[in-house]
Amino acid sequence: MRKVDRRFLWLIGMMYIIKNIDYSNAASVKVLQLGKPSNILVQLNMTADQYNWVQSIYFISYIVFEVPSNLLLKKVSPRNWQFRIIFSWGAVLACHAAVKNRQGLYAARFFLGLMEAGMFPGIAAQLCSWYRSDEMGKPIMWMFGFQNCSGIVGSLLAYGISYMDGMRGMSAWQWVYLLEGVATMVFSIVVFFVLPDYPKSPRSNSWLTPREQEYLEARLSENAPRTEDAAFSKSEIIASLRNPRTYSFMLSQLLLNLGGYGLSWQLPTVTTSLGFAGLPRNQLLNIPPSAASVLAIIFAGWFLDRAYMTRPAFIMWICAGALAFFIVLAATTEKYAVYVACVLGTMFYSVYFIPFWAWRSSSLTGTTGTAFTLAFQSCVGQVGGAVGPQMFKSRYAYNGYKLPFGICAGAIGFGWLANVWTWWLTRNIEYDVMRIRRLRIKAEKNGRLFAEDDVKVFEEREFYGKGLVKKSDIETAV
Repeated sequence: MRKVDRRFLWLIGMMYIIKNIDYSNAASVKVLQLGKPSNILVQLNMTADQYNWVQSIYFISYIVFEVPSNLLLKKVSPRNWQFRIIFSWGAVLACHAAVKNRQGLYAARFFLGLMEAGMFPGIAAQLCSWYRSDEMGKPIMWMFGFQNCSGIVGSLLAYGISYMDGMRGMSAWQWVYLLEGVATMVFSIVVFFVLPDYPKSPRSNSWLTPREQEYLEARLSENAPRTEDAAFSKSEIIASLRNPRTYSFMLSQLLLNLGGYGLSWQLPTVTTSLGFAGLPRNQLLNIPPSAASVLAIIFAGWFLDRAYMTRPAFIMWICAGALAFFIVLAATTEKYAVYVACVLGTMFYSVYFIPFWAWRSSSLTGTTGTAFTLAFQSCVGQVGGAVGPQMFKSRYAYNGYKLPFGICAGAIGFGWLANVWTWWLTRNIEYDVMRIRRLRIKAEKNGRLFAEDDVKVFEEREFYGKGLVKKSDIETAV
């Protein structure tokens, strides 16, 4: 497993940080050279409301092409498909530097979403073939930890590149897109040579022994996708569409994204308007929210690994914290309170997905079912990313966007309720995951590998019936 960690963790972390920098840089370039002739809004003759469509159009194409992209993952192989995704989106990103009007920028954003579709659910589906559900917190922590480092790296890049304004006749925003696009294309070559496929794929022979390959699949729970699974199974797609868990997880993700994406899109504009720093140092105000998120994500990964409580129980606390700080954003314009709420609201939203995606992996089944379910859920869940920016119209700026932030707070609150529903639907599996994880931890402390029992997914154990079972019954089951 240390071999697997070394092969995956840094690589998927870098994949996700680059992905996040490349799609979120549109929010940063909006405030580069603000009020000057070289600002992107001035050069492309756009209003702030028109510019909000830059993010929405990206998510619209991302949503449309997410499922088809992920269904090709097994057929083409994860390594080849992720290389194609990253290289093509880097090329499209670099082309952003050549646009001359808002229509050109809209077209570039549509193709960026198209090319990037399938990247995250593809990685998540592939990881299910290498890590058990109770271990998924670790790779998800690395992905989202690096993702939130993108706020730090992206802000520093925007700050540094802002001094290139006018160089060779190009504005700073054009240099941001060009340099980051070229860097992404170069990185795709690393992905092509380093990213594995599946435990028993031919490419794994170079770094895993046959016995290690057998062990990696033998240790997985009964529902995990495996190397020898068919590239496509219609029955697994139908089963996913009939499963209420598909829609409960989807609703939870959509509602949390509606609030979270709204804040992340508007964050550079809000922090700039607070007046704490002038241009170009305003970009540095976006670093504390990202830094707080990274620290919280590391803690969440450690906490999940110890199995102190079920993952949905942990999520309840995270959603409560996010809701509290979104209410602050909707209730006050006091600049210090707003900035603190931006930092902590971003932190709670970011950490939510560590237990969420680990939780989601526990009830996925089969290679096609896993790929389809993750892509279908993710594409509908990303509707929040398309709608979120549209709430922040310029007419709401006069009082610090209280109304949009109020809507975001409402979405977070309903997301909390959706997670309660999802928790009920997965209550037995999630308790079983926690139970087995604790037994595995206890065995490791005694220097041995626990293999006497495992999580039951196809025929769930009944830890909870119509009401909670007696404590003595649970102890007996443990």
